[in-house]
Amino acid sequence: MSAYIDLKFIMMLSPRLDKFKKLRDNLFNFRCPYCGDSHKSQSKARGYFYRKKNDFFYRCHNCGKGTTFGKVLEYIDTLIYKEYVMERYKGDAPKTEAPEFNFEAPKFKKRDAKLENLTPINKLNTDHPARKLVESRQIPEEFYSDLYLCSKFFEWAKIGTTVPRRQEHPRLVIPFRDETGEVFAAQGRAFGKETPKYLTVKFQDKPKIFGLDRIDLSRKVYVVEGPIDSLFVDNCLAMAGADFGNIPEDATIILDNEPRSREIIKRMENLIENNYELVIWPDSIPHKDINDMILAGMTSDDVQKIIKQNTYTGLQATARLSAWKRI
Repeated sequence: MSAYIDLKFIMMLSPRLDKFKKLRDNLFNFRCPYCGDSHKSQSKARGYFYRKKNDFFYRCHNCGKGTTFGKVLEYIDTLIYKEYVMERYKGDAPKTEAPEFNFEAPKFKKRDAKLENLTPINKLNTDHPARKLVESRQIPEEFYSDLYLCSKFFEWAKIGTTVPRRQEHPRLVIPFRDETGEVFAAQGRAFGKETPKYLTVKFQDKPKIFGLDRIDLSRKVYVVEGPIDSLFVDNCLAMAGADFGNIPEDATIILDNEPRSREIIKRMENLIENNYELVIWPDSIPHKDINDMILAGMTSDDVQKIIKQNTYTGLQATARLSAWKRI
Protein backbone atom coordinates (compact mmCIF):
# COMPACT_ATOMS: atom_id res chain seq x y z
CA MET A 1 0.00 0.00 0.00
CA SER A 2 3.02 2.32 0.33
CA ALA A 3 2.85 3.10 -3.40
CA TYR A 4 -0.73 4.35 -2.95
CA ILE A 5 0.41 6.73 -0.23
CA ASP A 6 3.30 7.95 -2.39
CA LEU A 7 0.85 8.61 -5.23
CA LYS A 8 -1.46 10.53 -2.90
CA PHE A 9 1.35 12.84 -1.81
CA ILE A 10 2.70 13.18 -5.36
CA MET A 11 -0.69 14.64 -6.25
CA MET A 12 -0.57 16.95 -3.25
CA LEU A 13 2.88 18.14 -4.29
CA SER A 14 2.17 18.41 -8.04
CA PRO A 15 0.90 22.05 -8.05
CA ARG A 16 4.32 23.11 -6.76
CA LEU A 17 6.26 21.23 -9.45
CA ASP A 18 6.82 23.29 -12.60
CA LYS A 19 5.61 21.67 -15.85
CA PHE A 20 4.22 18.69 -13.93
CA LYS A 21 2.50 16.06 -16.07
CA LYS A 22 1.71 12.37 -16.01
CA LEU A 23 3.43 10.46 -18.82
CA ARG A 24 1.89 7.08 -18.05
CA ASP A 25 0.98 4.94 -15.07
CA ASN A 26 3.55 5.42 -12.31
CA LEU A 27 5.70 7.87 -14.31
CA PHE A 28 5.56 11.65 -13.78
CA ASN A 29 7.64 14.40 -15.38
CA PHE A 30 8.43 17.98 -14.26
CA ARG A 31 11.26 20.51 -13.99
CA CYS A 32 13.88 19.54 -11.43
CA PRO A 33 13.38 21.33 -8.08
CA TYR A 34 17.08 20.89 -7.26
CA CYS A 35 18.90 22.28 -10.31
CA GLY A 36 16.00 24.21 -11.87
CA ASP A 37 16.50 22.21 -15.08
CA SER A 38 17.60 24.03 -18.24
CA HIS A 39 18.26 27.75 -17.83
CA LYS A 40 18.28 28.20 -21.61
CA SER A 41 14.90 26.60 -22.26
CA GLN A 42 11.98 27.05 -19.87
CA SER A 43 10.09 24.28 -21.67
CA LYS A 44 12.52 21.49 -20.78
CA ALA A 45 11.51 19.20 -17.93
CA ARG A 46 13.88 16.39 -17.02
CA GLY A 47 12.86 15.42 -13.50
CA TYR A 48 10.93 12.17 -13.05
CA PHE A 49 9.04 10.31 -10.33
CA TYR A 50 8.93 6.62 -11.18
CA ARG A 51 7.78 3.50 -9.40
CA LYS A 52 10.06 0.59 -8.57
CA LYS A 53 8.29 -2.29 -6.83
CA ASN A 54 6.21 -0.65 -4.05
CA ASP A 55 8.04 2.67 -3.80
CA PHE A 56 8.47 5.84 -5.83
CA PHE A 57 11.86 7.34 -6.62
CA TYR A 58 13.15 10.53 -8.20
CA ARG A 59 15.74 11.11 -10.89
CA CYS A 60 16.82 14.20 -12.83
CA HIS A 61 18.33 13.66 -16.25
CA ASN A 62 19.89 17.13 -16.17
CA CYS A 63 21.85 17.28 -12.88
CA GLY A 64 21.79 13.52 -12.19
CA LYS A 65 20.12 13.83 -8.79
CA GLY A 66 18.62 10.53 -7.67
CA THR A 67 16.74 9.93 -4.42
CA THR A 68 13.47 8.70 -2.92
CA PHE A 69 10.16 10.49 -3.31
CA GLY A 70 10.13 11.16 0.43
CA LYS A 71 13.43 13.04 0.27
CA VAL A 72 12.09 15.27 -2.53
CA LEU A 73 8.97 15.98 -0.48
CA GLU A 74 11.07 16.83 2.58
CA TYR A 75 13.23 19.16 0.46
CA ILE A 76 10.20 21.08 -0.84
CA ASP A 77 7.85 21.08 2.18
CA THR A 78 8.86 19.77 5.62
CA LEU A 79 5.34 20.10 7.05
CA ILE A 80 3.72 17.92 4.37
CA TYR A 81 6.68 15.56 4.72
CA LYS A 82 5.90 15.02 8.42
CA GLU A 83 2.31 14.21 7.51
CA TYR A 84 3.58 11.83 4.83
CA VAL A 85 5.84 10.00 7.30
CA MET A 86 3.01 9.61 9.82
CA GLU A 87 0.65 8.18 7.22
CA ARG A 88 3.14 5.99 5.36
CA TYR A 89 4.59 4.32 8.42
CA LYS A 90 1.62 4.12 10.77
CA GLY A 91 0.55 0.63 11.77
CA ASP A 92 -2.70 0.63 9.79
CA ALA A 93 -1.10 1.75 6.53
CA PRO A 94 -2.33 -1.37 4.68
CA LYS A 95 -5.89 -0.07 5.12
CA THR A 96 -5.13 3.06 3.11
CA GLU A 97 -7.43 3.32 0.13
CA ALA A 98 -6.03 4.08 -3.28
CA PRO A 99 -6.41 7.81 -4.00
CA GLU A 100 -8.61 8.90 -6.84
CA PHE A 101 -7.03 11.07 -9.55
CA ASN A 102 -8.61 13.06 -12.33
CA PHE A 103 -6.21 11.80 -14.99
CA GLU A 104 -7.63 9.91 -17.92
CA ALA A 105 -6.40 6.36 -18.17
CA PRO A 106 -3.42 6.15 -20.55
CA LYS A 107 -4.20 4.65 -23.92
CA PHE A 108 -1.67 2.13 -25.11
CA LYS A 109 -2.33 1.78 -28.81
CA LYS A 110 -0.48 -1.30 -29.97
CA ARG A 111 -2.57 -1.17 -33.13
CA ASP A 112 -2.85 2.48 -34.11
CA ALA A 113 -5.43 3.55 -36.70
CA LYS A 114 -2.60 4.79 -38.93
CA LEU A 115 -1.40 1.20 -39.21
CA GLU A 116 -4.76 -0.44 -39.89
CA ASN A 117 -4.14 -1.09 -43.59
CA LEU A 118 -0.55 -2.26 -43.14
CA THR A 119 0.60 -5.84 -42.62
CA PRO A 120 2.78 -6.68 -39.60
CA ILE A 121 5.93 -8.54 -40.59
CA ASN A 122 5.09 -11.41 -38.24
CA LYS A 123 1.91 -12.04 -40.26
CA LEU A 124 3.77 -12.52 -43.55
CA ASN A 125 4.79 -15.90 -44.90
CA THR A 126 8.40 -16.80 -44.22
CA ASP A 127 9.15 -16.67 -47.96
CA HIS A 128 7.73 -13.15 -48.41
CA PRO A 129 10.45 -10.70 -49.66
CA ALA A 130 9.64 -8.14 -46.94
CA ARG A 131 10.00 -10.70 -44.18
CA LYS A 132 13.17 -12.04 -45.75
CA LEU A 133 14.69 -8.54 -45.70
CA VAL A 134 13.90 -8.11 -42.01
CA GLU A 135 15.32 -11.53 -41.24
CA SER A 136 18.42 -10.79 -43.32
CA ARG A 137 19.17 -7.83 -41.03
CA GLN A 138 18.90 -10.26 -38.05
CA ILE A 139 16.37 -8.01 -36.33
CA PRO A 140 15.12 -9.80 -33.17
CA GLU A 141 11.82 -11.54 -33.87
CA GLU A 142 10.20 -9.93 -30.83
CA PHE A 143 9.95 -6.70 -32.86
CA TYR A 144 8.29 -8.21 -35.95
CA SER A 145 4.78 -7.43 -34.69
CA ASP A 146 5.50 -3.68 -34.75
CA LEU A 147 7.27 -3.55 -38.12
CA TYR A 148 4.98 -3.29 -41.16
CA LEU A 149 4.81 -3.83 -44.89
CA CYS A 150 3.33 -0.84 -46.71
CA SER A 151 2.62 -1.63 -50.37
CA LYS A 152 2.16 2.02 -51.46
CA PHE A 153 4.23 4.14 -49.13
CA PHE A 154 3.74 7.59 -50.66
CA GLU A 155 -0.01 7.13 -50.87
CA TRP A 156 -0.15 5.91 -47.28
CA ALA A 157 2.07 8.72 -45.97
CA LYS A 158 0.07 11.32 -47.94
CA ILE A 159 3.21 13.07 -49.12
CA GLY A 160 2.55 12.91 -52.85
CA THR A 161 1.54 16.56 -52.97
CA THR A 162 4.57 17.83 -51.06
CA VAL A 163 7.36 16.07 -52.97
CA PRO A 164 8.05 15.66 -56.68
CA ARG A 165 6.03 12.86 -58.25
CA ARG A 166 7.82 9.54 -57.80
CA GLN A 167 7.17 6.01 -58.81
CA GLU A 168 5.12 4.38 -56.05
CA HIS A 169 6.79 1.47 -54.26
CA PRO A 170 6.55 -0.60 -51.05
CA ARG A 171 8.56 0.15 -47.92
CA LEU A 172 9.16 -1.25 -44.48
CA VAL A 173 7.34 1.00 -41.99
CA ILE A 174 8.88 1.51 -38.56
CA PRO A 175 6.39 3.34 -36.28
CA PHE A 176 7.59 6.00 -33.82
CA ARG A 177 5.48 5.82 -30.65
CA ASP A 178 5.31 8.30 -27.78
CA GLU A 179 5.34 7.39 -24.08
CA THR A 180 1.70 6.25 -24.25
CA GLY A 181 2.19 4.06 -27.31
CA GLU A 182 0.54 6.43 -29.80
CA VAL A 183 2.14 6.64 -33.25
CA PHE A 184 3.31 10.20 -33.99
CA ALA A 185 5.73 9.48 -36.86
CA ALA A 186 7.00 6.63 -39.01
CA GLN A 187 10.10 5.80 -40.98
CA GLY A 188 9.84 4.08 -44.34
CA ARG A 189 12.85 1.97 -45.33
CA ALA A 190 13.26 1.08 -48.98
CA PHE A 191 13.40 -2.60 -49.85
CA GLY A 192 15.41 -2.01 -53.01
CA LYS A 193 17.52 0.80 -54.48
CA GLU A 194 14.82 3.46 -54.18
CA THR A 195 15.99 6.81 -52.84
CA PRO A 196 16.10 8.07 -50.25
CA LYS A 197 16.78 4.80 -48.48
CA TYR A 198 15.10 6.12 -45.32
CA LEU A 199 12.19 8.55 -45.34
CA THR A 200 10.57 9.72 -42.10
CA VAL A 201 7.12 11.30 -41.96
CA LYS A 202 5.56 13.07 -38.95
CA PHE A 203 1.88 12.94 -38.03
CA GLN A 204 2.35 15.24 -35.03
CA ASP A 205 4.76 18.06 -34.28
CA LYS A 206 7.10 16.13 -32.00
CA PRO A 207 10.87 15.45 -32.18
CA LYS A 208 11.61 12.35 -34.27
CA ILE A 209 12.77 10.11 -31.43
CA PHE A 210 12.25 6.35 -31.75
CA GLY A 211 11.76 4.09 -28.74
CA LEU A 212 10.02 6.40 -26.26
CA ASP A 213 7.44 3.71 -25.52
CA ARG A 214 10.10 1.13 -24.64
CA ILE A 215 12.74 2.81 -22.49
CA ASP A 216 12.97 2.85 -18.70
CA LEU A 217 14.08 6.31 -17.55
CA SER A 218 15.16 4.96 -14.16
CA ARG A 219 17.99 3.08 -15.90
CA LYS A 220 20.89 4.06 -18.12
CA VAL A 221 19.65 5.35 -21.47
CA TYR A 222 21.59 4.83 -24.70
CA VAL A 223 21.03 6.82 -27.89
CA VAL A 224 21.90 5.77 -31.45
CA GLU A 225 21.21 7.30 -34.86
CA GLY A 226 18.90 4.77 -36.52
CA PRO A 227 15.85 2.84 -35.26
CA ILE A 228 17.13 -0.54 -36.47
CA ASP A 229 20.41 -0.13 -34.55
CA SER A 230 18.44 0.68 -31.39
CA LEU A 231 16.78 -2.76 -31.47
CA PHE A 232 20.12 -4.40 -30.61
CA VAL A 233 21.01 -2.19 -27.60
CA ASP A 234 19.46 -2.36 -24.15
CA ASN A 235 17.21 0.58 -23.14
CA CYS A 236 17.96 2.51 -26.30
CA LEU A 237 16.50 5.47 -28.22
CA ALA A 238 17.17 6.47 -31.83
CA MET A 239 17.27 10.12 -32.90
CA ALA A 240 16.42 9.78 -36.62
CA GLY A 241 17.60 13.34 -37.22
CA ALA A 242 16.16 14.88 -34.04
CA ASP A 243 18.13 17.34 -31.89
CA PHE A 244 20.17 15.74 -29.10
CA GLY A 245 18.87 18.46 -26.78
CA ASN A 246 15.66 16.43 -26.48
CA ILE A 247 17.23 13.49 -24.65
CA PRO A 248 18.38 12.91 -21.04
CA GLU A 249 21.67 14.70 -20.43
CA ASP A 250 23.17 11.64 -18.72
CA ALA A 251 22.48 9.42 -21.73
CA THR A 252 25.33 7.71 -23.57
CA ILE A 253 25.47 8.71 -27.25
CA ILE A 254 26.48 6.15 -29.89
CA LEU A 255 27.13 7.55 -33.37
CA ASP A 256 28.06 5.54 -36.44
CA ASN A 257 31.64 4.34 -36.84
CA GLU A 258 32.68 6.81 -39.56
CA PRO A 259 36.03 8.42 -38.63
CA ARG A 260 36.32 10.02 -42.10
CA SER A 261 32.95 11.80 -41.92
CA ARG A 262 33.32 15.52 -41.21
CA GLU A 263 29.67 15.67 -40.18
CA ILE A 264 30.09 12.87 -37.63
CA ILE A 265 33.28 14.40 -36.23
CA LYS A 266 31.61 17.80 -35.83
CA ARG A 267 28.64 16.28 -34.03
CA MET A 268 30.94 14.34 -31.72
CA GLU A 269 32.89 17.50 -30.88
CA ASN A 270 29.64 19.31 -30.04
CA LEU A 271 28.47 16.43 -27.84
CA ILE A 272 31.77 16.43 -25.93
CA GLU A 273 31.50 20.21 -25.43
CA ASN A 274 28.04 19.65 -23.94
CA ASN A 275 29.39 17.03 -21.50
CA TYR A 276 27.63 14.00 -22.97
CA GLU A 277 29.03 10.52 -22.56
CA LEU A 278 30.12 9.37 -25.99
CA VAL A 279 31.06 6.02 -27.48
CA ILE A 280 34.15 6.19 -29.71
CA TRP A 281 34.58 2.88 -31.44
CA PRO A 282 37.93 1.05 -31.13
CA ASP A 283 40.14 0.89 -34.21
CA SER A 284 39.65 -2.89 -34.33
CA ILE A 285 35.98 -2.42 -35.35
CA PRO A 286 35.71 -1.92 -39.15
CA HIS A 287 31.92 -1.93 -39.33
CA LYS A 288 29.91 1.24 -40.00
CA ASP A 289 27.09 0.72 -37.52
CA ILE A 290 25.66 -1.67 -34.94
CA ASN A 291 23.55 -3.63 -37.40
CA ASP A 292 26.64 -4.26 -39.53
CA MET A 293 28.43 -5.54 -36.41
CA ILE A 294 25.58 -7.99 -35.80
CA LEU A 295 25.68 -9.13 -39.42
CA ALA A 296 29.44 -9.72 -39.04
CA GLY A 297 28.77 -12.26 -36.30
CA MET A 298 28.67 -10.26 -33.07
CA THR A 299 25.88 -10.76 -30.56
CA SER A 300 23.97 -7.97 -28.84
CA ASP A 301 25.90 -8.80 -25.66
CA ASP A 302 29.19 -8.41 -27.57
CA VAL A 303 28.11 -4.97 -28.82
CA GLN A 304 26.93 -3.91 -25.37
CA LYS A 305 30.29 -4.89 -23.88
CA ILE A 306 32.19 -2.89 -26.52
CA ILE A 307 29.96 0.11 -25.84
CA LYS A 308 30.67 0.01 -22.09
CA GLN A 309 34.42 -0.39 -22.64
CA ASN A 310 34.63 2.52 -25.08
CA THR A 311 32.52 5.23 -23.45
CA TYR A 312 34.30 8.55 -22.87
CA THR A 313 33.56 12.02 -21.58
CA GLY A 314 35.38 15.32 -21.11
CA LEU A 315 39.12 15.44 -21.75
CA GLN A 316 39.35 11.68 -22.26
CA ALA A 317 36.74 11.92 -25.02
CA THR A 318 38.60 14.81 -26.68
CA ALA A 319 41.89 12.88 -26.65
CA ARG A 320 40.30 9.68 -27.93
CA LEU A 321 38.44 11.51 -30.69
CA SER A 322 41.68 13.15 -31.83
CA ALA A 323 43.28 9.70 -32.20
CA TRP A 324 40.17 8.17 -33.84
CA LYS A 325 39.26 10.67 -36.54
CA ARG A 326 40.74 10.38 -40.02
CA ILE A 327 40.22 13.90 -41.38
